Amino acid sequence: MVITTARADRSIARPRLRTSLILIAAVVVAVAANAVVARLAVAAGAPATYGPLTFPAYTLFTALGIVVGWIGWSLVRRRARDPRRTLSMLVPVVTLASFIPDLLLLLLRFIPGTTVSAVIGLMVMHVVVVAVAVPAYVWASREAS
Repeated sequence: MVITTARADRSIARPRLRTSLILIAAVVVAVAANAVVARLAVAAGAPATYGPLTFPAYTLFTALGIVVGWIGWSLVRRRARDPRRTLSMLVPVVTLASFIPDLLLLLLRFIPGTTVSAVIGLMVMHVVVVAVAVPAYVWASREAS
């Protein structure tokens, strides 16, 4: 009986470890890509000290975006009648919705130093996260062979 339980624990732990490693890799890749985006935004005129374009800020929000996205992805896969169709509509809608705070930031400039290039940089960062996360979610969702 103990052997069966140990096997069951391992059979659950392996996919979780695999998923965790895939999501960690996605965070690393997305943070690296967003570092390039931040540098380009600064080169285009955003202040070098602009808070949202600093490494700690975009690293935190990139990681949170990928984790929260995975939770949403998993919920849709488990509960939707047609998960593939639902996700194919939901991902672009959520991506566009993620631009709303950036556009409000541009209009209201509630963070000092906000420039058009800074906001464009932030919007591109959202696209980077989606572009890295979605393939990672697909990969993590597949059964390990």
